[in-house]
Amino acid sequence: MTQVEIGRGKNGRRAYALDEIGIVPSRRTRDPEEVSIAWQIDAYRFDLPLVVSPMDSVVSPKTAIEVGRLGGLAVLDLEGLWTRYEDPEPLLAEVAELKGEAATRRLQEIYNAPIKDELIGRRIEEVRAAGVTTAARLSPQRTVQHHKAVIDAGVDIFVIRGTTVSAEHVSGRAEPLNLKQFIYELDVPVIVGGCATYTAALHLMRTGAAGVLVGFGGGASHTTRTVLGVVVPMATAVSDVAAARRDYMDESGGRYVHVIADGGMGTSGDIAKAIACGADAVMVGSPLARATEAPGRGFHWGSEAQHPELPRGKRVEFGTVGTLEQILHGPSSAADGSMNLMGALRRTMATAGYSDLKEFQRVEVVVAPQQR
Repeated sequence: MTQVEIGRGKNGRRAYALDEIGIVPSRRTRDPEEVSIAWQIDAYRFDLPLVVSPMDSVVSPKTAIEVGRLGGLAVLDLEGLWTRYEDPEPLLAEVAELKGEAATRRLQEIYNAPIKDELIGRRIEEVRAAGVTTAARLSPQRTVQHHKAVIDAGVDIFVIRGTTVSAEHVSGRAEPLNLKQFIYELDVPVIVGGCATYTAALHLMRTGAAGVLVGFGGGASHTTRTVLGVVVPMATAVSDVAAARRDYMDESGGRYVHVIADGGMGTSGDIAKAIACGADAVMVGSPLARATEAPGRGFHWGSEAQHPELPRGKRVEFGTVGTLEQILHGPSSAADGSMNLMGALRRTMATAGYSDLKEFQRVEVVVAPQQR
């Protein structure tokens, strides 16, 4: 692994963003119609390798149902507005009208309302009643407090997601969440993250998680790099965690943990490159924030934006480009990779000659700095 001398006292490894790599076609091509992009985690099978980020600007109970109908999985944020307010629609409309820095201050205010277990149950049951797979997210800090309401409501997949989640959190103020014990005691598959290194991923896999989120979430709407200085470019992060998955399979006697790239994928090309680097599926937010059905009304923000002491995200305006169905399945009226995301993935795999996602993870990639 190439080490770069940053100064006499510090070396660093060269890492790559998705923008900096390219997918290499093989000697064989296929018809896109003959390519499968189906994905299965635990007992749940999906037509698309797509998980929609738990962000209020993208996922409401209504959009979670629609994404499920279209073949993907949407994760409802159980620390968002839908579990704090009976009817958050007026607040969502207000956020869309705010200007500049006033948006961050107002987000901090409206997210200060308490989370209600009753609403957690009601929102999950609403999605379940539609007959689609239900997934819901809590942060590690609130998992112990609210997880019973989540399980009692019958969630199918439990997501524990934070900016950075470790299997060994040290705290002198409170008893930290014991991930291994917690996951062992649950009867539902758990997806946990984010992480961005081989070692951190390996430790998370040893907790019994069904899937590991790679990245720091938020993507276009987070400012973690600016506020904390924390960043690992996604192409390198996904590749490192995919290596941890391989080694954990050997260590565990064949147990497979899914790698889900989380954040930093704004176009269909980014999605294809994340899978080429080893991801089994992708978690995206900003591409679907552009949907006409999105609760954010063309604006996008994540949980990082409303932190009461140190916001690490912002509200971003994207506008709208089409319906959820058009963004996922087309037809596309744009040539910028913002629509027909899954059709583009099929075409990339067909061009490279691969018939399913597991095969496509073996595709050759090159370092190819983005041309401007």
